[in-house]
Amino acid sequence: MDFLEFAKTRSSVRKYTAEKIDEASIARVLEAGRIAPTAANIQSERFIVVDSEDGLAKLALGCNPHGAPLAVIVCGDHENVWKRPYDKKDMVDIDTTIVTTYLMLEAESLGLGSCWLTYFDPVVLRREFSIPEGIEAVSILVIGHPASAPRPVDRYDSERTPLADLVHRNRY
Repeated sequence: MDFLEFAKTRSSVRKYTAEKIDEASIARVLEAGRIAPTAANIQSERFIVVDSEDGLAKLALGCNPHGAPLAVIVCGDHENVWKRPYDKKDMVDIDTTIVTTYLMLEAESLGLGSCWLTYFDPVVLRREFSIPEGIEAVSILVIGHPASAPRPVDRYDSERTPLADLVHRNRY
């Protein structure tokens, strides 16, 4: 399958079966995140893998994990990250976004569903998962076996903005 066909099979899953994710699959998902490109290859990403009953209960205090049996809290290290020289903007958001995309796509390639969460309480996550200062939880990827059938791939024809409305060539 080519990449566009593959990408169109993916959709956010918000209901999962109770089936646990095997360790080999977890390792593959994490490896995909590890090899993801980061600014200047500094690799500011850090992962908190949440798959225990207690961990998932703590996670639910700060977000809705949709019943997924696995979550990866993707964090960025603000002290170990490339900063753009012109304005000193650090690339934690960029690095963690690329990394989360790789995690998500590897999960999809394994037949797992996922949902990218940014609607969470960072104070609760910091407290419940002992996230140190300088480290920021940027996103959470919940992963599991989907409890419903996949959405049709032709949904992009009607649900997404046409390319002609998005692209500007050589100037805005």
